[in-house]
Amino acid sequence: MKLKAILLCVLVAAGASMASAQKAGLKGGVNFTNLYIGDVDDVDDENMKVGFNAGLYYRADINEGFAIQPEFLFTQKGTEVQYDGLFGGSGRYRFNLNYLEVPVLAVGKVGNFNIHAGPYLGFLVGAKVKDVDDNGNINDVENLDRDDFNTLDTGVAAGFGLDFDTGTIGLRYSYGFQEIGKGEDAGQATEDSKNSALQLFVGFDF
Repeated sequence: MKLKAILLCVLVAAGASMASAQKAGLKGGVNFTNLYIGDVDDVDDENMKVGFNAGLYYRADINEGFAIQPEFLFTQKGTEVQYDGLFGGSGRYRFNLNYLEVPVLAVGKVGNFNIHAGPYLGFLVGAKVKDVDDNGNINDVENLDRDDFNTLDTGVAAGFGLDFDTGTIGLRYSYGFQEIGKGEDAGQATEDSKNSALQLFVGFDF
């Protein structure tokens, strides 16, 4: 599954490079992320984590109504999980996961409006779990770090946007296929969950 996703991203990006570039620029925005188990409908909005996304995009027109858009992004994902301690203490675990992510999107255009969807490939560059107790004290969970999580994430993304003369603005949802926890501790802590993210973004052409 991972190899197929990588090959698909490479082939589609190569096809885009042979078309005429119409848009290229910088983009960034806000992430509203969570982790899901089994069915994505199980996501609990109360555990949502806010982060950011930033990077580059390149849009190549295939024809007037269709384009391919690869992107290279730094994106923050994760969640917050509530807990109740054995002796009355309570708090939450905050999972902070940072990825370099490459979505390759098919873009359908009607005037200035666009709908886009396609696969993404993500590489985990940093992971930190923090314990925030009921008094607001923040402590690192030392036994969990990047080595305890899967470094590769694959999934699909879909959304819509509005193009303007100097850039674009839009909303996108991404749905991960890979369980984020690799080791026994991380797997139990995350309950074998996967990434889920809603992105609000704005881009400006070079």
